Amino acid sequence: MSVPLYQAKAELFRTLGHPVRIRVLELLQDGPKPVRDLLAVIEVEPSNLSQQLAVLRRAGMVTSYRDGPLVMYSLSTPDVADLLAAGRRILGTVLTDRDALLDELRAAPDAATGPVPPGPVVAGDGPRTPATNGSPTRPGR
Repeated sequence: MSVPLYQAKAELFRTLGHPVRIRVLELLQDGPKPVRDLLAVIEVEPSNLSQQLAVLRRAGMVTSYRDGPLVMYSLSTPDVADLLAAGRRILGTVLTDRDALLDELRAAPDAATGPVPPGPVVAGDGPRTPATNGSPTRPGR
């Protein structure tokens, strides 16, 4: 029984859901690298890197081969590098949009509280009350 395309795509993106795997793919964009070079740059335990490389191999995103005593890894297709570049562009756009929204929020005074003060915005920031022991208030509570 074949897997629906949307399910296969979801699995592909799940494969990209680990920072070590993303870093490996980024490093391999410059060409094949031996495991020892990846370890030197990524600075994780060898067993952890081995696990992450196995996930990437099973997903078909990297290939491996022996070059004498070295095990070399490379991207399976240039499309993997294109996918990483697309992710970078998307992230750049999303972050730019968030910055613009944050600037807009800071500039426009709120009727109840006035302008938003400069500084980092933390998820869940909101008015704090003694009844919630300093936790943000939630609507309907």
